[in-house]
Amino acid sequence: MIVPADPPSLDPVIHAQARLRVTVTLSVLNSGDRITFPRLQQLLGMTAGNLSTHLRKLEEAGYVAVTKAHRRRTPVTYVALTRSGRRAFVDYTAALRALLGPTPPSRLRDIVEPLPALAEAEVAAPAPSRPRSRPHTGAPVTTHPGRGRILGAGS
Repeated sequence: MIVPADPPSLDPVIHAQARLRVTVTLSVLNSGDRITFPRLQQLLGMTAGNLSTHLRKLEEAGYVAVTKAHRRRTPVTYVALTRSGRRAFVDYTAALRALLGPTPPSRLRDIVEPLPALAEAEVAAPAPSRPRSRPHTGAPVTTHPGRGRILGAGS
């Protein structure tokens, strides 16, 4: 592989692994769509503090918009990729492709085509409903509106 004399640089804001995962996940949403913070946290498997830190960096760069609102009386935080965030991600992937060299079109099709369907299903699918039980004891976990989860409580 021939490396260009002046290789393209990768955006350091996006390049950090956690922020890249956030950006990739948000990029599968349609322009103008947004996702709730807990759903994004669930998809990425990140702690709330870690995700908040990386979202703040992306927000400072103008790549994501974080909107706080209320759904009925419950506070909810929405996250969306901004137009400049989409452009930065497109530029990032183009620079990465340039660094990696050409990919045969047949191989590229195998890689790219399955991703939107998978990502769309992940973002759109509600979390499966299943009975919960307390670890190690098997006692049921009950969720009460306004009080959160109560471990070991009856119905």
